[in-house]
Amino acid sequence: MIKQVLFGILGGALVLTAGILIGHYGIARSPYSWEKDLDESLVHKFLSEVDNVQIEQNLRELTKVPHMATTAGDEQTVQLMLKRWQDPDTGLDQAWREEYLVYLSFPDPTKPNKVTVVNAAADVLYTAREKEKVYTEDQKDPEVVQPYAAYSPPGEPKGKLVYANQGKPGDYKLLSEAVDLRGTIAITRYGGAGRADKAINAAPYGVVGVLVYTDPLDINDGLMSDASETYPHSWYMPPSGVERGSFNTRYGDMLTPYLAAKEETYRIPEENITGIPPIPIQPIGFEDAEKLICELGGTEAPVGWRGAFKCTYNFGGPGFKPTSAFRDSDVKLAIFNTAVTKNSSNVMGVIRGSEEPDRYVIYGNHRDSWVHGAIDPSSGTSVMLELTRVLGRMVKKGTWRPRRSIIFGSWGAEEFGLIGSAEYAEQYFAKLSERTVAYINVDIAVFANATLRASGMPSLQNVIFTAAKQVDAPGLGATSVYDNWIRYANRTSSAHGPVPRVGYLTGAGSDYAAFVHYLGIPSMDISYTYDRSKTNARIYPAYHTAYDTFDYASKFIDPGFTSHQAIARTAGNVLIRLADSLLLPLNCSDYAESLEDYLNTAVTLYQTQTQAQNISMEPLERAVASFRSAATHLDQVIRSSDPANETPLKVRRINDQLMLLDRAFLDPLAFPDKHAYRHVIWASSSAGKPTFPGLADAFANAETTGQAGDWAKVHYHLSVLSQAIEGAAHTLVDVI
Repeated sequence: MIKQVLFGILGGALVLTAGILIGHYGIARSPYSWEKDLDESLVHKFLSEVDNVQIEQNLRELTKVPHMATTAGDEQTVQLMLKRWQDPDTGLDQAWREEYLVYLSFPDPTKPNKVTVVNAAADVLYTAREKEKVYTEDQKDPEVVQPYAAYSPPGEPKGKLVYANQGKPGDYKLLSEAVDLRGTIAITRYGGAGRADKAINAAPYGVVGVLVYTDPLDINDGLMSDASETYPHSWYMPPSGVERGSFNTRYGDMLTPYLAAKEETYRIPEENITGIPPIPIQPIGFEDAEKLICELGGTEAPVGWRGAFKCTYNFGGPGFKPTSAFRDSDVKLAIFNTAVTKNSSNVMGVIRGSEEPDRYVIYGNHRDSWVHGAIDPSSGTSVMLELTRVLGRMVKKGTWRPRRSIIFGSWGAEEFGLIGSAEYAEQYFAKLSERTVAYINVDIAVFANATLRASGMPSLQNVIFTAAKQVDAPGLGATSVYDNWIRYANRTSSAHGPVPRVGYLTGAGSDYAAFVHYLGIPSMDISYTYDRSKTNARIYPAYHTAYDTFDYASKFIDPGFTSHQAIARTAGNVLIRLADSLLLPLNCSDYAESLEDYLNTAVTLYQTQTQAQNISMEPLERAVASFRSAATHLDQVIRSSDPANETPLKVRRINDQLMLLDRAFLDPLAFPDKHAYRHVIWASSSAGKPTFPGLADAFANAETTGQAGDWAKVHYHLSVLSQAIEGAAHTLVDVI
């Protein structure tokens, strides 16, 4: 009996051992095993399959009709995105639409906004264009919206005209010293101050209405004639071109701050909205601006206020010269904008991760435009569609699935204030805060075809460099995007030597804003752009005009669409690396270098006066040194680790330290006057200094006022920074 039991146990053990051996050696192991790292051959396959002709076809399809947010044209683009992302052969795992009920502003199509010059008898002496001049069939589309200032209040103010340069606070202050501004209409040029600020800054001086235009000096290198110099003969803005825009200072839906704008969500009263013009404002073309400015009387404006017009830029008498045909006349604005609450759609798509589906890499681009939007935003949408086509086909064929999940966002209503992305961030705040690795933004993919431009958190610098080195620069043979980039914009890094210059995401210029400032997610924004040594254009000249069409893009921005292709390859390469690398390709030592640069600037600019106020900068210096030490330690841990032979928990721990670093810089109380700005390193700043934004603004204010309370705010921001940076350093060490 005992022998039988022993033989039975032995036999069972042999069978079990054989089963284990067969299971280990005889069954093919999953290609998605947890220790599997990035496959470089897959990256090269992706690069080879990105097709510039397909991108061109995408752009042609996307720009058939104007597609302003919530219009019928916008719905066509929603359906196009869904069709592509639900395609059985090249689509994503899942695609759907997310609806938000948002507060928007439109002109009245039955009562167009008007700008006129009127005399005392109410005779109209001059009328500005209501719509831009037609050069191609695109501009004839009845859905081309009249140029207007979204969120400008309606009204019909009338008054003597004055010229206020860029509408900055200092501009109005200087102008007010020469002219009584009460009851006047100010004309300002784009640049220098935000769109809404041109009216917000004017109102305290008694200005009752504002005009804004784009000076040819700032956009056209001084060129003004559509007979030979501007579009349709070149990329420059024609005289009747008008830059539309959203005239508000906040991002996200204005009626539901910090809440997702769903149908049942609480909304604040409209009268409680802040950050929009308190007086009517209207954009006009530079042909109309020239007629008005060149007739102004009064004293001559400073040299820095002069643009490209072949006349003297005067302050205004207020009003026109005594010798002008407009003498003694007023400028009248008749603005009939209406505010409405409408449904706006995000289109979302997902490729599920194989091993870490609860870690997300998000790639986004907005879908809505002011008119046809070939460059803004459809260059980015056409690139995103090609990127998802190539990756989707790999997934459908079963040849690839990323380690982490990839979320694609086609954001709605961006042009009205980054609304779709902000509402998404508010709705999924907890999930995104806990699980998002990084956000990649490709809004305007191609401004022009000279070089790459990138901005982002310092931790992402290295992965951008790696990707750019693997992509050929268009038209330059074997030269990489990286090597071409470093020729145009470079700096010397203390750790790496000469490298391309990567900018910082300090403002809210595109859909990265909510991810950077509100959620603290490592983010980047990349595009191809122009050679700034050859033009003074502050942006591509057809920006937000009716001339931003397929014709314009294909002739003057990127003939052949090879720069679009280069951006698709670069952005897709970054995306794959973030989604598929076993250890996240984020670098905290690069972050330390940026903090040290900011610190050095702060010490140089502020230390003498802070010491005089008995405010010490030593805590900030100690915090930055502590961060450098912690970053060096984590780098050493990573270098000494062999991820494929480490435990999954150790790899996950390191990845979480890298992924969550930027969350440590969030302080919801640091900027009480700045809606949804919580990141103390990358918030917007009005001081214009390359250093910590809250400190820079507080110091500039204290230096101006000299008040003890304002110096206390300098001390406060030093404390906020010191503790945030010290806290971030502690997230990079092993244990408590």
